[in-house]
Amino acid sequence: MASGIRSSRVLRRTLAVALAAGLLGGAPAAFAGQDPAPASQPAPAAAVVSQARDDGRRTTGRFVSNLFRGTIGIVSTDNIKPLVIGGAATGIGSIFDDDVADAIADPSHEFGKSFESGASPAVIGGVVAVLFATGRTVDGPRYRAMTYDWMHAFLINAGYTTLLKEVVHRERPNGEDHLSFPSGHASNAFALAAVAERHYGWKAGLPAYTLASLVAVSRLQRNKHYLSDVMAGATLGYIVGRTVVRVNGKPLVAPHGGSRLSLSPVIGRRTRGLVARVEF
Repeated sequence: MASGIRSSRVLRRTLAVALAAGLLGGAPAAFAGQDPAPASQPAPAAAVVSQARDDGRRTTGRFVSNLFRGTIGIVSTDNIKPLVIGGAATGIGSIFDDDVADAIADPSHEFGKSFESGASPAVIGGVVAVLFATGRTVDGPRYRAMTYDWMHAFLINAGYTTLLKEVVHRERPNGEDHLSFPSGHASNAFALAAVAERHYGWKAGLPAYTLASLVAVSRLQRNKHYLSDVMAGATLGYIVGRTVVRVNGKPLVAPHGGSRLSLSPVIGRRTRGLVARVEF
């Protein structure tokens, strides 16, 4: 790992040329020739282990900034296709809202009750927080990345779901309140399922999406949501999950082609000059 870092620095070497003229003649010592920098020492073993466990992007130090990037990353052309498909499905589902509610609603059934409590935002949030904490202590990079993204997906999804509930202000089928659209249980479940599928493929995605679908159906059976509510929640959750993985997986420094030249003035009490910086 340390050798890879040194190679990267060599490839991105910087040439600095200082052109300065002192007011009283002669440039200050700061622009005089300097001894070559000593060769970098091998990274300590602890640093190598840390780099092996973290990908450099999903770190606790970057948690807040990554959370912000993921939040605004929802607004992306990459999400147009799932948004259009999910929006169309939600619109079609709204036509059958009352029919599905009449056919499925059974608030007293244990199936709906078990998922309502077991998949509640409080329970899911607690589980995700514990998994996030354990993910910081294990060596498996894929598991560490998934639990990190789960934490982000849960928080971002909670924000967007709450915002939409307050703005739409749709009454629930049972008349309990006006927080029906979208379903928070469904959006949470599908957000976590999308993250799992992105990291582990369909071997984890298939059971995860199946479980998320059962959660969505349970909300219909409990008569807490219309069909269009859970479809909107599923769409939102899926978009949030895939966005978090995409944004958190981006390289730390965006690649650029060719060389770059930058010029910076140098102004001091006895110095005037220009620094030319070339990166390639």
